[in-house]
Amino acid sequence: MNTSKHSQFAQELDARVARFGLRVAAGLSERNQALPADVSERLRFAREQALLKARSARAAQSELAPSTQLVRNGASLALFGGKGSPRWLKFASLMPLFMLVLGLALIQHGQFYEQILAAAEVDTALLADNLPPSAYSDPGFSEFLSDEQD
Repeated sequence: MNTSKHSQFAQELDARVARFGLRVAAGLSERNQALPADVSERLRFAREQALLKARSARAAQSELAPSTQLVRNGASLALFGGKGSPRWLKFASLMPLFMLVLGLALIQHGQFYEQILAAAEVDTALLADNLPPSAYSDPGFSEFLSDEQD
């Protein structure tokens, strides 16, 4: 439904643009009859030059067009060069994602290892000291341990 509205809007827009272009061309052609001959000749030469530039621009664009093609894969668009892309290109496009996941896994492992080392230091300090059992229930005991380690 949405695509039909979009295509209908595009067709209506194209028709309006074409009508506007025809009106402008008719107005210019009408006033062209009243121009002096030298002005008409300069306009004709400028028109030919513009057409040559437009043709060369279209030719250059058509030479570049086959090198990049849009290929529709499901709900996403991907740029590929030609019918079959090489395997190394597919691998290279997935490499940044793989490296990101690997980096995040290494960071998580490092954080986990640091937490284990911190807990081991606290346990070692607790087991090495001669403290009465009431000291473990004291609320300031954890502060004492953190001050002693610094």
